[in-house]
Amino acid sequence: MRAWRATAIVGAITAIGVLLAASGCGSDPGSDRDAANPQNIRLYGTDGIMANSFGEAFKDSPAALAGMKGTTPLTPLSGDFKRRVKAVDPSLTDFNYAGESYDAVVIAALAAEAGKSTDPASIAKNIIGVTTGDNACDSVAACLTAAKSGKKFKYLGISLRGSGFTSAGEPSSAMYGVLNFGTSNTIDNAKTEFVRAGDAKTEDKTPPPAAANPGKTPKPPLKYGLLLPKTGALAFQGPPMFAAAKLAIKEINEAGGVLGQPVQVEEGDDGTNPDAAKATAAQFISRGVAVIIGAGASGVSKAVIPQVAQAGRVMISPSATSDELTKFDDKGFFFRTSPPDVLQAKAVADVIMRDGHTKVAIIARDDSYGKGLAEGVRTDLAAAGIKPDNILIKTYEAKDNYEKDDGPRLFNRIGTEIKAFEPTGILVVGFGESALAIKALGVEGVKS
Repeated sequence: MRAWRATAIVGAITAIGVLLAASGCGSDPGSDRDAANPQNIRLYGTDGIMANSFGEAFKDSPAALAGMKGTTPLTPLSGDFKRRVKAVDPSLTDFNYAGESYDAVVIAALAAEAGKSTDPASIAKNIIGVTTGDNACDSVAACLTAAKSGKKFKYLGISLRGSGFTSAGEPSSAMYGVLNFGTSNTIDNAKTEFVRAGDAKTEDKTPPPAAANPGKTPKPPLKYGLLLPKTGALAFQGPPMFAAAKLAIKEINEAGGVLGQPVQVEEGDDGTNPDAAKATAAQFISRGVAVIIGAGASGVSKAVIPQVAQAGRVMISPSATSDELTKFDDKGFFFRTSPPDVLQAKAVADVIMRDGHTKVAIIARDDSYGKGLAEGVRTDLAAAGIKPDNILIKTYEAKDNYEKDDGPRLFNRIGTEIKAFEPTGILVVGFGESALAIKALGVEGVKS
């Protein structure tokens, strides 16, 4: 069941307007004045919402997102890569986490070929090594050729362009896109800038273990499970991840597959929900999936990792960014091509500081992604010179649905508190429900 539909968001947004009008405008003699002279405040966002598909929730509010700026892990993507991904899904309007999804699939295939085994434990031991070798290759075919010949190599993929993985199995550095929403509530690509964060010196150069002796017995084919969001609060981010992962599967097989056999794939839905994701993961495990690509959200990934690790399967998330996952007990089976939020926090804090803000409010989901990123940004803003008393964090419960009455009351309270704080900049750290928070701010007279 789709837990978060665009129509549900729009309906709840409309309800917010009705509730605020009834509870605030009629009783506050200054409300008409506030609406006529709104506070001009710059809105900022992070990877959970900086996408064209997020703007679809504002069809009833033209230019509601105009001027909003934010960050997302994003390498400049070539026209050729975009064309190849769109050939898989012509309806795509975004490419967020497409590079990371493609790379997650390819890295697992290269690790299997390099270790001469499709056993998940062997794949896990070779994943870091295929991203940190000395001889660079930048295509599936070239890297598979190197792996088959037993040569050491370094995969320079779509998102892993600067450096490889750390010992924690995550990027040592990453590129971020600084995106801007235009008047049509879509990303103005002409204004996109790119910044790099992290340190390539932290990549793990430890040589991988010696490859297993392949022997004469055929190895079982490498089988993937795509545990990505089709429904739930991150459903709008799912299409480019699915498309890019399936493109990688196609191109691996066109290059000869892994250990002489085509790789296989099953699609699943993580539902942006721990219980739904664990149910899908259980199905994958029972069907012999060796490598799970996902989950999408950090909190969902955190819930699934113990189950997958216990089963001895590899899990690579292309989009789970919570810092908490860096030291999470994953038994050596969890990796991610998305960078940890400690890097994004620095990137978005830098964007906010460059705009000259001295008082900042942060609205965040009350989960590992929202709280972790919000606290990271708070730390970086304070280190950059903003007084601690001039940074406010307001969190809200993370859940599947925000019902007609509950959602408006929740975001109404947040909007009122943010307005009273009088920030010059507001950062929103969330998923699809962030539309409700932004609309509530607008009704309160807080305009971007």
